Amino acid sequence: MANAVEKPGPTPAGYVFPALTGRVVDAAGLLSVSERRRLSNRLVDVEKQSKHQFVVVTVKSLGGHDLADYGVNLGRTWGIGRKCFNDGVLLIVAPNERKVRIEVGHGLEKALRDEEAGEIIRNEILPRFKEGKYPEGIAAGSEAIIREITQ
Repeated sequence: MANAVEKPGPTPAGYVFPALTGRVVDAAGLLSVSERRRLSNRLVDVEKQSKHQFVVVTVKSLGGHDLADYGVNLGRTWGIGRKCFNDGVLLIVAPNERKVRIEVGHGLEKALRDEEAGEIIRNEILPRFKEGKYPEGIAAGSEAIIREITQ
């Protein structure tokens, strides 16, 4: 990852997270290699432009945890965003639990409010997921997030 990522913290007890291997961590295997590469390159470009770090992660399981708690702990453990600005964003997809969340660091909450994140999930991501089109939903949701955080 780029310099914008601070040193990852320890994993909280009871949580199992995939390894942070890049801007796209597809532990659930929803994306093809070319889809991962294309999205990763897009997220690198966004970070160069805005300095805000945005990571997409799919997980096989939340391990029985609430998605909001999982997202906060994952973001802290991975150290997403610049520590002094707390300006990271995670798009988390847990297909087996049928859950999606956009976790936004406090430093970006004015650019991407909870209401806007909810609209992105409802309007861009879920309709595609309901059709079984996970890659399209992830791509559409990612582009909508990028529009919000780069304005």
